[in-house]
Amino acid sequence: MKNVYDALQERGFIEQVTDEKVRDLLETEEVTCYIGFDPTATSLHVGSLVPIMALAHMQRHGHRPIALIGGGTALIGDPSGKTEMRKVLTREQVNENAQFLKTQLSRYVDFDKGKALLLNNADWLTQLNYIEFLRDIGRHFSVNRMLAAESYKMRLETGLNFIEFNYMLLQSYDFYYLFKHHNCVLQMGGNDQWGNIVAGIDLTRRLEGKPVYGVTFPLITTSIGHKMGKTEKGTVWLDSELTSPYDYFQYWMNSDDRDLERFLALFTFLPMEEIMKVRELIDAELNMAKAVLAFEATKITHSEDAAASAWQASASAFRLKPVDTVLFPSSSIPRVKTEHDISAITSIAKSREELERGLSLINLLSEVDLCTSRGEAKRLITQGGAYVNGVQVRSIDEKIGLSHIDETGEIRLRKGKKKYAIVRVE
Repeated sequence: MKNVYDALQERGFIEQVTDEKVRDLLETEEVTCYIGFDPTATSLHVGSLVPIMALAHMQRHGHRPIALIGGGTALIGDPSGKTEMRKVLTREQVNENAQFLKTQLSRYVDFDKGKALLLNNADWLTQLNYIEFLRDIGRHFSVNRMLAAESYKMRLETGLNFIEFNYMLLQSYDFYYLFKHHNCVLQMGGNDQWGNIVAGIDLTRRLEGKPVYGVTFPLITTSIGHKMGKTEKGTVWLDSELTSPYDYFQYWMNSDDRDLERFLALFTFLPMEEIMKVRELIDAELNMAKAVLAFEATKITHSEDAAASAWQASASAFRLKPVDTVLFPSSSIPRVKTEHDISAITSIAKSREELERGLSLINLLSEVDLCTSRGEAKRLITQGGAYVNGVQVRSIDEKIGLSHIDETGEIRLRKGKKKYAIVRVE
């Protein structure tokens, strides 16, 4: 098996490393590492997947991950990457969110029998004595060096308050605490955490006289510059109650061709030998690769059954071809469309009598929630964004009747390129 450092580097996880010695350390020892997660919501989102997947890779290569819930630091708010102060949450809100995240992270990392640790920094940060903390910890921090950190520099223009200024001290203390109590020698995080990680390394060296290390990940955007996990419908959450497995599947299915190889490397566990073949694919094969990405990503987050259901629904709605058995042999995606499953897609039932009389397309688009009103439906049609069975419709007077029923006994309505609904005929 490859050194996990080499595996992470090959897959595109590593942006910076504080010391190249960390590679040799990961080669020769079982290392305890940690990544922090802020409990500012009841669910993590797709933008959190890079650090989550990094922890999973560390565990798969025999190392011990710590997922650190920032129950204490969330009471202050991390200024890194933010142009304004985060909303301050109550301790009750933070504690409730932390419980949700603990359950969610368990889907990616095995915490059974000490294989990984799930900790909350509220357990030690909320117990600190302020005067002692300033005397024993604060004296090791140079204000000049702190102000030079990128996370603080970008906030100085808009205003950085004293509460946020303390964040670097607390995160540094986390690293020191985890080293002292759990022998954690490696902190990982997004590249916007570089200054905080370096500060924690320096604090641990000063207090314990021992070396610890840091690795940062690139801040992932799509090929067109969009933040990961942001769509016109809003945030793509990892919680199935907030983003359904079908919508989650569709998010990955709609990836840009240019992102396919990178996303397969970052967000699936498929072998790189298979992933690198993506650069040779064209046309329909690229769609197969997107289906594999969507299936594998959904399987990791929601389960294989949920991924299979989403695949079958998508295959029916989008007329997807079965995945070639030669492509991605390590993927467990169904190789054929085993059944006609539309359960994950919005649908309504209409009788043959109604269709014989003819149904207004404008009314149907509103009824299946592709449009929020008749006015929006009219605009969609006149602007060329409405399709019936894949055929563009431009007349607001269009009637949907028996002649529109396809070979499956259904009528497919589409808004733009990505949103589908189905009229079932009874």
